[in-house]
Amino acid sequence: MSESWDERIDEFWESADDGRPADTLAALAELIREREDGDPAALYEWASVHDFLGREAEAIPLYREALAAGLSGDRRPQAIIQLASSLRNVGDPAAAIDLLEERASDAVTGAASQAFLALALHDAGRIDEALRVALRALAPTLPVYGRAVAAYADELVVDREDQPQASSLVAEGNLG
Repeated sequence: MSESWDERIDEFWESADDGRPADTLAALAELIREREDGDPAALYEWASVHDFLGREAEAIPLYREALAAGLSGDRRPQAIIQLASSLRNVGDPAAAIDLLEERASDAVTGAASQAFLALALHDAGRIDEALRVALRALAPTLPVYGRAVAAYADELVVDREDQPQASSLVAEGNLG
């Protein structure tokens, strides 16, 4: 039985070498040619290889085209995160924030959207919000202190003039 296109794509990524960009592009181009023009999965993979090779500016329109063409399944949430990351890397954190601000965790990417949102917020100079987003994403993974970390995170952007008081949460018994 021959391997599916997706299995060969997985094999490609297992051996992709960013130290040999021409060979890497050529190897993926061979697989891309097997798909119809405008195929969303092929566009996504082509965008991803450009991103992988540090060519984010070239990847951005390809990600957008893949999403507009109806990219679905596991690739869709990955494409959104990768697009946002590329936008941030080319100096457009505001566009990255717009893409990620309302994204929830999902089964494919977990809380990765929140990690990349935190990075974009940081790059946009919104440091308290960046820390808040990162801590809120981390809190559910903590076996203890999750509730306290979430509460501290929520206090970070309440009012910059009112600094969070660690003692207030301790006094209220909200540490666990």
